[in-house]
This record gives sequence, C-alpha cells and structure tokens, in this order.
Amino acid sequence: MAEKKVIGNLKLRIPAGRATAGPPVGSTLGQWGLNMMDFINPFNEATKDLMGKDVIVHIRVFEDRTFDWKSLGQPVDDMIREAIKIQKGSGKPNVDKVGKITRAQLEEIAGKKMEQLNAVDLDGAVKVVAGTARSMGVEVEG
Repeated sequence: MAEKKVIGNLKLRIPAGRATAGPPVGSTLGQWGLNMMDFINPFNEATKDLMGKDVIVHIRVFEDRTFDWKSLGQPVDDMIREAIKIQKGSGKPNVDKVGKITRAQLEEIAGKKMEQLNAVDLDGAVKVVAGTARSMGVEVEG
C-alpha cells in the first residue's frame, strides 16, 4: 500500500490529560477538518499520568483527513524550572540570573529527553539541556 501524503504537521503544547474541544486543540484541528474527539480522548488517556504538566504533541495530517500523533512529553524548559524550583526564566539571561542547576540535574533531564534531543550520547544531550538552561538565565554548575 502506498504511503499517505502528509498535508500538514502541527505542533501543540497542551495540558496533559486536559485536552478539550476548545482552543488550542479545537481551533487547530478544526482548521484541518479533523474530528477532534478522535484526538482528545486517546490523548487524555495516554497523558493522564502527567496531569498538571504541559505536553508537546506533534500531529501529522494526511490528505484523506486522517491523522496520527506523537506525544513528546514535557518540554525541557518546564523540566528545568521544575528541577530548580523557579516560576520563569530571566528576561535578560545574560545579565539577570534566576538560579543554578547542577550537572546531576542536567543529566537527569537529558536522560528523560534523550530520544528527542539532537545528540549521540548522554554528554551531548547534557550540553543541549545546559544550553537551554543558559538561555533561560540559569547558571550551569560543573
């Protein structure tokens, strides 16, 4: 059977276990003529263990108005904020520092996100996460 033609790639940040037919899910899927409930119910079921956290979702839309989706889990910036217990990153990351993160914390985050990061090994993944932390105004120790 021939591969279906992809006509759209959507990326959404949705609260885990709490997708509804309202924005951002309903308005985005509605534009593509997709059945929202075919996404909402399986998504909420699959992400109920992350309740209260945001989740990144990639949705591929095919020519025949079908779709598939993949949950990438919690964003790295949220994991960094959670690890060092801050509300938000710095508005001026090169001047105003908002906290410090240890190598062990970076390794833990990198281990969880390894398959989504553009890295060959854990050390490379740690560097990617450390770069995200620096861009948020978080000092990297070690």
